[in-house]
Amino acid sequence: MPTQISIVQTTLPGSWIEPEVGSFSQLMIEAGAACVQHSKIQSTYKWDGQIQSSEEWKLQIKVQQNGLETLLTALRKNHPYTLPQIVHWLAESTAEYTDWVESA
Repeated sequence: MPTQISIVQTTLPGSWIEPEVGSFSQLMIEAGAACVQHSKIQSTYKWDGQIQSSEEWKLQIKVQQNGLETLLTALRKNHPYTLPQIVHWLAESTAEYTDWVESA
């Protein structure tokens, strides 16, 4: 029995309010995600040769492995940033949680 899921991480503008982040999260659920967790973070990064710092929302999205590409397509299509952070990896999970992700 497989015990791996895909996790996708992205950020959204810190100027967004909770309902906007919730709507974006719902789009990800509709695209196949089982779960989307979000929280406010402070990001420091280099952009256009300058060090920047801004408040953002961090989203961590759980999806079954065979739904990853569909989710990434929806994420790219709906993301507000010109160059969004989209990183993903396989994660070991309990068999029970993997079953839930695959059935969601």
